[in-house]
Amino acid sequence: MERLDQIFVDVKHWVLGYVPPDLQPWVSIFLSITPILLFFPLLFGITTILERKGLGRMQNRLGPNRVGPAGFFQFIADGLKMLTKEDIVPRAADRIIHFIAPFMLLVPVLLAFSVLPYGRNMVPIDIDGGLLFFFAVGSATELSVFMAGWSSRNKYSLLGAMRGIAQMISYELPLVLSALTVVMMVGSLRLTQIVDAQSATIGGVLHAWHLFTPWGFAGFLLFLVAATAESNRTPFDIPEAESEIIAGYLVEYSGFKYALFFLGEYLGLFAVSTLGITLFLGGWLPPFAFLDAGPSWLWFFLKLLAMIFLFIWIRGTLPRLRTDQLMAFAWKFMLPMTLINILVAGLWRFVGIGIGWIICPLLLLAAYYIFGRALQPRLAKRTYRFAE
Repeated sequence: MERLDQIFVDVKHWVLGYVPPDLQPWVSIFLSITPILLFFPLLFGITTILERKGLGRMQNRLGPNRVGPAGFFQFIADGLKMLTKEDIVPRAADRIIHFIAPFMLLVPVLLAFSVLPYGRNMVPIDIDGGLLFFFAVGSATELSVFMAGWSSRNKYSLLGAMRGIAQMISYELPLVLSALTVVMMVGSLRLTQIVDAQSATIGGVLHAWHLFTPWGFAGFLLFLVAATAESNRTPFDIPEAESEIIAGYLVEYSGFKYALFFLGEYLGLFAVSTLGITLFLGGWLPPFAFLDAGPSWLWFFLKLLAMIFLFIWIRGTLPRLRTDQLMAFAWKFMLPMTLINILVAGLWRFVGIGIGWIICPLLLLAAYYIFGRALQPRLAKRTYRFAE
């Protein structure tokens, strides 16, 4: 089982053994990058099929069922269609920025994958500030949204870009602050150390995931909501709300450029899901200590598939929010709750676990009730009055 756990590491070292010493660093970089560039785009294609078939099942319809066995080759047909569709660029558009914008979304996401741990000894770049690097490169996606909206020379796309940037910045604050509690408790920004900090056991049975603490459970829920908004997933998919302002900042994109935006959003979803697994769900650690002998990478990707299913389930369940509701939820509920959770994490650290299990849940529930009541008028059903 240990050989199976380290099979990818052993294969990499075996290949490097046949490479001249001067070229080994470059070949090592290539062998670390290639799996990321192959696996996650393939997972994107498979996820689109699983999502369409899963939503079809939830909504009592079939979903894709023509191309390939049970319709599972539909993503190949869609990819070929995107490659062959005409690339239409508005006459007044800034052609250079219009062309660069999709890559500006895709490149930071791929860079974020380089610091994420996928298993024991399976992290492409293990740096001290791995978490900081992840958020630093992830913040560049707002620039691509602005470039896409502004370069199109379309008022609808510009309005959609401004609204998308406002949403992404508003929910990036709770996303970072919810992760800050883990940094406080572990005392490190290195993602591998954050996983190792959860390797202790509770009663010799459960691994001490951060999820199993009051501050960790609340932090994971807040991280999940903020990640959903950052990924433009339902119910926060307002930047692409066709019924509102056509297709948001993507309205002037077609063909392969549109596919790159689509790919970038899904890869961003995978990246933020991977980070959530690392911070709160034990990373590559199984839930029970007696399962440690299994392949660590297998447990990691099973958790990733579970997170993807959760996002699909949410999309098939919840309706879309209004823009004012979305912004009010970010600033009047999410941000205060993350700040309260930081206080709760500090109390958990200094008052001890016994008293912490009494004080911390009560403090979180009280904050949830207070901020929820303050937000309730904003989320109420709007009444429209028309002139007679």
